[in-house]
Formats: sequence, C-alpha cells, structure tokens
Amino acid sequence: MRYLYFVRHGQTYWNVENKICGATDIALTDYGHEQAVETGKIILEQGLAFDEILYSPLVRASETARHISEMTGVPMRAEPRLTEQCFGRFEATPRDGAEFRLAKEQFADRYDGGESMLQLAQRIYNLLDEIREDPQKKTYMLVAHNGIARVVQSYFVSMSNSEYASFGVKNCAVLTYVLDGEKGLKEQSDADAVRCPERAVRREDL
Repeated sequence: MRYLYFVRHGQTYWNVENKICGATDIALTDYGHEQAVETGKIILEQGLAFDEILYSPLVRASETARHISEMTGVPMRAEPRLTEQCFGRFEATPRDGAEFRLAKEQFADRYDGGESMLQLAQRIYNLLDEIREDPQKKTYMLVAHNGIARVVQSYFVSMSNSEYASFGVKNCAVLTYVLDGEKGLKEQSDADAVRCPERAVRREDL
C-alpha cells in the first residue's frame, strides 16, 4: 500500500497573534522551529518511509521541511503549488473573524485580490493527481499550510462546504493518506505528542 504524508508548518508569529497568514511570508517562532525538529524525531521513531519532501516556498514551510529533512536524511524540493492560498483583504486579520468564517464557504470568492477556493483546489488537485500517477510510485511528504490541508483532505474525503471551511490541523500535525486501494485518511499525529508522549500515534502496521 502506498501512502502520502502531509505536515503543516510549525508555529508562526502570526499564529501566536491569531492573524491570518495566507500568502504573506511569516517566519516561525522559536517554538515553531522546536516543533519541526520534534516532528522529525517522531517521524524517525514511527518509522515513516518516504522518498522525497515537497514543500511550500514560504519560509514557515521551507524551514519546517528543512528540519525534517535534516532529521530524516530525506531530500527536499520546493513545490510552488503548495504555497498557501492568498486570502486578499483578510490577510493579517483575526483568524476567527465572523466575516472570514463565512467567506471560506464562498468557493468562487477571491477576497478582493486573493485566490478563490476553486483556484486553489485546481492547483492542489493537479499536483495530487500527478503524485498518484507518478510512474516511479514514489512516496512523498508534503510540508505546507492549513489552507492546503483543507484541499488535500477534500481530495481524499467527501466533505460538505461547512466541513471544508472549518477543517484545520495543528502546527506540525502529521496526516497520513492512502494513495492506492481505498483512498482516504489513515491517521494523524502531531509534534505536541512528544511533550505528552501518551498522545503519540504509533504506526506499527506500516
């Protein structure tokens, strides 16, 4: 069975301030760097096997990918299609703003100069189709963003508009998807598990 792994970047300064990052290039906090290193350790402990890391060029994702690559020895490559969605007028505004929550359910809305959910889905679905059809059958780890995580989830799992809009993953959470056979989400772990070991998800069946 072939898998696809997805990791959200570590904590950023705007995450701490509850601001929408979007396509704005916001750096990791010191804790965000620690999360990425711990995620690399968890990946080694759990024996996850993958051939290449594809990462968003935004610094919060590229630095997370760098830490994981250094910990695991797996090569990394920038993939521009993994860049976070541009949320236009909503960038730097509160993540839990009422207007933004409603806007995320309007899939053709470009947020005054941003990128619509449909445009985002096009580039991510195209990338995922390419990965599934890879003649070399490589296993990839994607390191990207919360907005990208929603689209990846919707590629593998049927979702309503409201479920899509509300979906999110923690910083440095690791998602596992099944590429071959019955397509879908397998399981999830996160870097915080290393601080609370009883929360760690083991993958003995991989």
